[in-house]
Amino acid sequence: MKTLYTAEALASGEGRDGNARTNDGKLDVALASPVELGGNGQGTNPEQLFAAGYAACFHSALRLVGRKERVDLTDSAVAAKVHIGALPDGVGFGLAAELEIALPALGREKAEELMKKAHQVCPYSNATRGNMNVDLKLVEFAA
Repeated sequence: MKTLYTAEALASGEGRDGNARTNDGKLDVALASPVELGGNGQGTNPEQLFAAGYAACFHSALRLVGRKERVDLTDSAVAAKVHIGALPDGVGFGLAAELEIALPALGREKAEELMKKAHQVCPYSNATRGNMNVDLKLVEFAA
């Protein structure tokens, strides 16, 4: 891979109950485990950050592919859900993702074609492929 950009971040404190910040200071967030995992939920968590990043990245890939094909991308959007849970062997934890893709200006067949092409282009999709389940859903409105 030829590196085009490198993001840098530091996590400190108690991991999920600490702080995360980028070296340029553009992101500086308090972290807290969600209530569902025994935390107080008073900050963001790694799964929320991953969901936001995946949604934005996939949407960019979708728009890139769509522009190349000269299709109408009006009101396109991507919503991501990232799940964390115990692995079946009981030893560790794993992630799964759901992406809800809205391409309301396109017919279903073209929208599905574009969604599949974006899944091949998106860096998050390429990084997760074969490592975690990613479910793509074409929806009328992403929420």
